[in-house]
Amino acid sequence: MYPEYNSDLSMGQKVLLNATEVQIALHRLACQLIENHDTFSETVFIGIQPRGVFLAERLKQLLETEYKIKNVRLGYLDITFYRDDFRRSGKPLEANTTSIDFIVEDKKVVFIDDVLYTGRSIRSALTAIQSFGRPLEIELLTLIDRRFSRHLPIQPDYRGRQVDAIGNEKVKVCWQENEGEDAVYLVKS
Repeated sequence: MYPEYNSDLSMGQKVLLNATEVQIALHRLACQLIENHDTFSETVFIGIQPRGVFLAERLKQLLETEYKIKNVRLGYLDITFYRDDFRRSGKPLEANTTSIDFIVEDKKVVFIDDVLYTGRSIRSALTAIQSFGRPLEIELLTLIDRRFSRHLPIQPDYRGRQVDAIGNEKVKVCWQENEGEDAVYLVKS
C-alpha cells in the first residue's frame, strides 16, 4: 500500500480508470499483443519489479484464459541496483526478486510496467536484461503513460492510457491482488 496517498477523493484524488475501464484496457492491450506476437512462441514477458509484476501477471492470465494462448513465459526483473539514482536516497534499499527461468537470447522481450514516468526505470531494465542474453528486440507495455514527464527518449509500444500529469501530481495504480481494487488515480501530493 502507498501510505503517502490519501484515499479520500476530497483530498485531491481523481479517478482516471475505474475497475471496468481497467478491464477494457487490459483486453485492448492483450489484443494488441496478439496482433504482434501471434502464438508468443518467440516472445517473453518481463515484469519490472515491483509494480509491473501485477500488470504482467494479469496480462498473462488474460491471454491464457480468455484468448487461449498457451505457455506465455513471464519473468520478473529487479532493477534496483541498475538505477542511476539508487544511492541518492537516505533509506536502505530493499531489492526485489529477479526470476527469469528462460533464455532471452534472440527472443522478443516485452517489458511490462504499470506507469511510464521519466523513463529511468526502463533505461535500467535495458541494462539489467543484458545479464540474461541479447534479445532480438525489446518492446515496452505500460498501463499508464505519463507524457510531458520524460527525462529520456523512451516511449511505450503499447499503452493503456496516456495521462497529462504535471507538477506535484502522482499516478497511483491499484490492483485487486494488492490494494483490494482495480483503479487508477491521479493524486495531488
